[in-house]
Amino acid sequence: MHAAVPSPSRTSPVVLRDPSWQGHWIGPKAQQPELAGFGHPVSRAPFGRYLFRTSFTLTAVPDSIPARITADARYVVHLNGAEAGRGPVRSQPRRLHYDDLDLAPLARQGENTLVVLVTYYGQANSFWQPAVANATLGRDAVLVLEADLGDRLLVTDDTWQVLDPGAWHIAAAEGIDGLPVECLDARMLPHDWKTGAPDAAWRPAHITPALHMGALARSRPPTDPYGPLLPRPIGPLGGARLTPAMVAAAPSAETAAVHPHPVARVRAHLGDPSCPAPTTAVFPVELAPGPGKDQHLVVDMGRIVCGFLTVDLDAPRGTRVDLMYRESPHRPGVPEPMSSPNTGARYTARGHSDRFEALEVNGFRYLHALISGDGPVRVNGIEVREHLYPRAGNAYFRSSDPELDALYTAGVRTVELNSHDAFTDCPTREQRAWVGDGVVHQMVHLTTSTDWRLARRYVELGNSPRPDGILPMSVVGEIEQSGGTTIPDWSLHWLHGVHNLYRYTADRDLLAELAPTARRILAWYLPHFTGDGVLSDVPEWNLVDWSSVFATGASSVVTALWARGLREYADISVLLGNHGDAAWANGLWERVRDGFEMFWDERRGTYLDHIVQGTPQPATSQAAGAAAIVSGLAPTHRHQRIIDRVMDPERLVTRSWIGGDGAYDDRKIGDELRGVRRVDWDAEEEVVRAQPFLSYLVHDAAAVAGRTAELIGAMRDWSAFLRDGYDTFGECWDWGSPVHGWSSTPTRDLVTHVLGVTPGEPGFGRARVAPAYGLLERVEGAAPTPAGLLSVAFDAAGIEVDSPLPYVLVLPDGQERRHGAGHLRLAFTADR
Repeated sequence: MHAAVPSPSRTSPVVLRDPSWQGHWIGPKAQQPELAGFGHPVSRAPFGRYLFRTSFTLTAVPDSIPARITADARYVVHLNGAEAGRGPVRSQPRRLHYDDLDLAPLARQGENTLVVLVTYYGQANSFWQPAVANATLGRDAVLVLEADLGDRLLVTDDTWQVLDPGAWHIAAAEGIDGLPVECLDARMLPHDWKTGAPDAAWRPAHITPALHMGALARSRPPTDPYGPLLPRPIGPLGGARLTPAMVAAAPSAETAAVHPHPVARVRAHLGDPSCPAPTTAVFPVELAPGPGKDQHLVVDMGRIVCGFLTVDLDAPRGTRVDLMYRESPHRPGVPEPMSSPNTGARYTARGHSDRFEALEVNGFRYLHALISGDGPVRVNGIEVREHLYPRAGNAYFRSSDPELDALYTAGVRTVELNSHDAFTDCPTREQRAWVGDGVVHQMVHLTTSTDWRLARRYVELGNSPRPDGILPMSVVGEIEQSGGTTIPDWSLHWLHGVHNLYRYTADRDLLAELAPTARRILAWYLPHFTGDGVLSDVPEWNLVDWSSVFATGASSVVTALWARGLREYADISVLLGNHGDAAWANGLWERVRDGFEMFWDERRGTYLDHIVQGTPQPATSQAAGAAAIVSGLAPTHRHQRIIDRVMDPERLVTRSWIGGDGAYDDRKIGDELRGVRRVDWDAEEEVVRAQPFLSYLVHDAAAVAGRTAELIGAMRDWSAFLRDGYDTFGECWDWGSPVHGWSSTPTRDLVTHVLGVTPGEPGFGRARVAPAYGLLERVEGAAPTPAGLLSVAFDAAGIEVDSPLPYVLVLPDGQERRHGAGHLRLAFTADR
């Protein structure tokens, strides 16, 4: 079982970086080639979870044992029983990444055992999509590893061993979540599997070569269908170990009907009106399920958490624990909203050494456990090990207003819960990497964290266009794999994310890589660009926002978002020296500026949502007015009238085409699918309010117009989310997930529009400090820049700035002064 070969010539004794690997792809079984011919798919294995192991001997433990590893689809590696790493990060199959590890901290003198658990999902889910396989590779689980032991190289090959315990399976998906629901029968899994399970029936692993014309049966990366393996682009994930705020147990009740899906079984139990109510308990909790009787345990973590659940218990062999993760409390007699998560797990006890350690990341606040068995059960404890991308550095915001301070903190936490190996929509339900949603997460990262790698990763991962040039609405998963309907305007928000990196980093290499995709997105709209100079009848799902915004016919919102993209692409093109493309984009923008006038409503002082077959329609929205300002299409002299109209609280109405009254609305969704939209507000006098996502555009428009006071007033609406122990922002104003990353705009606003720190030049060649004077008694904070934190504190008496780079300071009277890096304390005179 020793897998060591003489070390080849390497340029670096510390880091393994050669694109040509020495390790082989190995799998759990020999692949029988399927030669179906060019363009014909081959079969794919179903879900499987396998253990691979090897051992090596060290005469002494070196200071470092660099290793690199990846797998299709996921791996967890243990050395001598302790976890050494897990991955890889989500990515399109042809851009598969590997991870660098250092095994030395877990190594010991003498014999060492390495065990790698590899998961193959079989079917696409919300965060993984299968490779387009060749005759062998891409059809089942594979693993590749190599480690520098100093005097030799440890590699994956056919001296490794594999065990298929058959202990795990995935419950059939229910609802729209797309998340795996793991079921573990611990009776089939050796209790000592992490240390190598010496008594288990291990078999030789199999080298899996690529088999296609030109592959020459190559079994070492780079190979089709994964291409050249790429280094991990972000740092490690991690987090604290969290314990429940409350535990409750219910007396035994009649056994719920057997159901193959654990969540469905728990839900059926909760839906039984005869179920006894749980009462407060403390760990260890003693339970007594028996024949025909289940026991119900409820846990409240006190807030939304996200990571790996652990349940430690003593239970008779065969005891079954069905778990259901919830984001909101169960209310007896109240029907479950369609949007309720269908996530959970099932654990079947082995009768000794029982400890369920989830391998799938899940977010929840409430945990319901339905315990079935024949004999007493003791639940010793429950905890969650959070698995999130950490916010780095000491950026902060504090003010004389506790409400605003709480909003800053809530936005940080909301984005943290949606920062994994990508920006996700919500941790409790989907965990999909939506191409549009992530622009808000990105802006929060850029303004609150000194580690911008995940902000870069957002646009790199999203850079995966369909053949026609537009982006999938969600990348890496079943949605991208299908290649089906997309949300075109999500691509325009992604382009805004590229422009954010232009402003914050001016990374020319990255921008040069992304610019061709940005241009193709803009060009995708050209067939819908009319002779009148606007976009009309754009197909697919023009979502814009969850609010009731009209985008049919000639659309002002879609046109303005496209125009913003044209201006942003022109900026990027100038930085890259591509003046031809800058002229192309600017020329189109000028044509839009002339045509956009058709949407202006002089009487109401704002822009209409849309015009259908030449007939102006009455509906107006915050989205239309705000998009006109931020795109530059609205003349400056109109800005104040637009903000007066679209931010007048007396005119605003909250409407959505698919939700309201606390939940998704099945009737509305059915109407939307049939093309039926009901205007149940006064479209002539009322303005449809943006939902939390597109509010970032509204707040930007208010800032452009110099209306920071209204912006701060609008931010306070987010305080409605912070109740009943929740410390995160929800998806929509009165329905949806209670933790949605796209809703975190106030945190960015407090840094950019109140503290006033933004890039004054691309890449922070010079910062700009333009505080919102006079609106709060005192404000202080620190914002990240490429050179370090830039700190600002101000009140009515003066301002203090400590900057690591040159900056422009805007004074209360509007004067702008240039300052070099360093510390400045400036008192305001009484007449200023």
